[in-house]
Amino acid sequence: MITGGGTGIGAAVAERYISEGATAVIVGRRLEPLQEVAERIGAVAISADAADGASARAAVEEVLERFGRLDVLVANAGGHGFSPVGETTDENWASAMNVNLDTAFVMAREALPALIDAGGQIVVISSLAGLFAGPNVAGYTVAKHALIGLTKSLARDYGRKGVRVNAVCPGWTRTPMADSQMDEFAEAAPEIADREAAYAAVARDLPLGRAGDPSEVASVVRFLGSDESSYMTGATLLVDGGAHIVDLPTIAFEHAGM
Repeated sequence: MITGGGTGIGAAVAERYISEGATAVIVGRRLEPLQEVAERIGAVAISADAADGASARAAVEEVLERFGRLDVLVANAGGHGFSPVGETTDENWASAMNVNLDTAFVMAREALPALIDAGGQIVVISSLAGLFAGPNVAGYTVAKHALIGLTKSLARDYGRKGVRVNAVCPGWTRTPMADSQMDEFAEAAPEIADREAAYAAVARDLPLGRAGDPSEVASVVRFLGSDESSYMTGATLLVDGGAHIVDLPTIAFEHAGM
């Protein structure tokens, strides 16, 4: 069961599970894009608001009625929160928390009984912003940090009940949301010609030198949401092209050819 499954990383995760014979249920508020993805990859689409208790509960109940069990929850829904603190209204803040944090908390809470019965797993999709702060993304950064705390709390409380919970922190990944950010970058920066140039610019100082593909994140999610990671819980894995190992103050030396 994958929240935010109608696009980007969520759709790639569903496709990866389906390729290995699993049944993937993709969940989101808008049914039409979910159905488009479901028809393309062979998933099951359920329209639900993952941040609303009654809606999330109904989605879990539908999965149990149709398939009898729930083995893996991938809490992937996210977005919003792109402003500094001083320019973030109460409404903007609430929206950032709702979309990025509440969706994971509420859906995990509603899915826990079924996951306990199945001895299942939860994989929380945070972000590199869950460990570091980018410019002008206060709500997004705070919510993604909170997802790491949610992961640890769930792992601590439900490990003895057979549920493992781990988090993934993707870096720049070629998703529709990232594409739109690259387009905005290219429009705002005269030296950036287009989307591809924008991706090249943000990946310039990464050890791997490129943005990621959703399928690469999906591979890590698949590992965590399987018995192959059977002695892992409460962990955070980074899928970021090595961004987290770069020492910012030394970048100037590299650009100077030293």
